[in-house]
Amino acid sequence: MSDSLLIIEDESALASELAQHFAGKGWEVEIARDVKTARQALLADRLDPLVILADMSLPDGNSLDLLEQARKQKVPGEWILLTGYGGVSDSVRALRLGAYDFLEKPCPLARLEIIVAGARRSAQAQRRLASQSRDSSKRYSPSSYIGESAKTAETRIMIARLAEVPFSALIIGGETGTGKGLVARILHHGGPRADGPMIEVNCAALPRDLLESELFGHEAGAFTGAKGRHRGYLEQAHGGTLFLDEIAEMDLDLQTKLLTVLEDRSLRRIGGERSIDVDVQIIAASNRNLEARVREGSFRSDLFHRLSVFRLDLPPLRDRIDDLRQLVPALIDEYNARSGRSVRVIPDEVYRRMRAYSWPGNVRELRNVIERAVLLATDEVFPIEWMQLGQGVAVPEHAELGDGPFVAGNRLSIPLDGSMALDEMDRYIIQTALERTDHNVTAAARALGTTRETLRYRIQKYGLGAEPGVGRSEAGKGEPAGA
Repeated sequence: MSDSLLIIEDESALASELAQHFAGKGWEVEIARDVKTARQALLADRLDPLVILADMSLPDGNSLDLLEQARKQKVPGEWILLTGYGGVSDSVRALRLGAYDFLEKPCPLARLEIIVAGARRSAQAQRRLASQSRDSSKRYSPSSYIGESAKTAETRIMIARLAEVPFSALIIGGETGTGKGLVARILHHGGPRADGPMIEVNCAALPRDLLESELFGHEAGAFTGAKGRHRGYLEQAHGGTLFLDEIAEMDLDLQTKLLTVLEDRSLRRIGGERSIDVDVQIIAASNRNLEARVREGSFRSDLFHRLSVFRLDLPPLRDRIDDLRQLVPALIDEYNARSGRSVRVIPDEVYRRMRAYSWPGNVRELRNVIERAVLLATDEVFPIEWMQLGQGVAVPEHAELGDGPFVAGNRLSIPLDGSMALDEMDRYIIQTALERTDHNVTAAARALGTTRETLRYRIQKYGLGAEPGVGRSEAGKGEPAGA
């Protein structure tokens, strides 16, 4: 199909010349000689040109007014405006309305052709993004939260209702692996901001200084290594949604700065002198009890209340165990498609074992079990022997349930009976990895599957510096903890 071009021009000779030229370049050209005809074509007949080339002053009106109407009705296409006289106020208004370019007549055809080609590329990119957004809306609908149990049905109804509401902030709670990221995507792609961007950031995965720069952006020269201007996540999410996962791990001073942005709806980049308006919907998630964190003083109460316009707590898998009959086949189909397998038969023993298991890792753990079994299947039958529920750690003879964490060979066991807080688990894992690598940060980071910068941040957080005489860096192996 040819690229479509709408020419809005009241001078017949110029309109014909432009139409003939671009038709010869492979464009499918339509001509409108006044605002009324163009409005009928764009807004009523839903003509869908890639590019609109418009004379600004027409016998019955101004093309800028038509551009404004088209933008309000979300009519796609890039606009190039032509005028016989250059007015600063008109050019400013044109660019504010999102016009691709604003040109003075007469404009050489060679230059005009280059600008129209650029507008075509921009319009095609916008249409690809719109198509991806529509696909995401279909993929991330409330029905994507699979299950038929009463608890799941109740949660799905709440998700569908929230997706219809233009909320400013929301907190998603629930244990790790319950699908907080999935629900955040459903709320974005099914909501009023679906056409805008969705930016996701894990607050626990970035050191404090890097998180500040990534969230709020920085100007060139703001700090060592800041060679250019950087638009932060808040700016990038303008008009859309910012998903802050593990928000409980954010430092208090960054919480203060985030609250200021949410209250003022504007920010200043690090090292910047001017305020930048931002219109962002915030979805925050945490597997920690934020109310408890507020009482402890590690999470700001005013930020908590600002974010908790709505609250949505996701149930653990053990409370929606009847959903296994829907979840398991859906996940098997997904991993069949990814791996080229054809697992179709699910023995009743599979469901019996799954129902008897407590699923501490929730749906994320279920996904891992399904993926492993599908990849190792040799025929159409789901292999029971590869489920390995609750297996993988050999308990030493002296250890009993409730005895606390322990290390057995290359595996580490942590109790999930409430005897350890999440920070205590995190500290124990890192301390164990450091001890087993002679406090070599690089080797410990490699063993934990993380970056050295992230590990160093957590070492400082928990005060896990190298002991005297321990952890001297070895050639080619990294540096000691606390360096």
